[in-house]
Amino acid sequence: MRIGALATTAGISTKAVRFYEQAGLLPEPPRTPSGYRDYPPRAADRLAFIRNAQAAGLTLAEIREVLTVRDSGEAPCRHVGTLVARHLQQVEERIAELTRARTALLDLKDKADATDPATCPEGPICRILGTG
Repeated sequence: MRIGALATTAGISTKAVRFYEQAGLLPEPPRTPSGYRDYPPRAADRLAFIRNAQAAGLTLAEIREVLTVRDSGEAPCRHVGTLVARHLQQVEERIAELTRARTALLDLKDKADATDPATCPEGPICRILGTG
């Protein structure tokens, strides 16, 4: 399958196919006698996996690790489970950070809504964000 057909099947651009190949995520395919890349049908499955893994938050390095495990003949399930658990923990931590930031911003918004600019003293820069 030529690169254009593979890209269409995978729902990505030919540039993305070349990128994944250069990044070591997609093996370089054999070439036709005229020099065109000739991808096997399973390349589309590999590209779908790469896209799904990226959507789940895995980095290209992590995706490469999973593919290396699979290419060695082993099932990567345990490794993928570890990666997913790590990413889930990071997401949970980020949600907690964002929740704290949201609470702080809501408090500041309430303070801003209750502040009359006509009564702001000249001293502090902003009594909403600073003292005063």
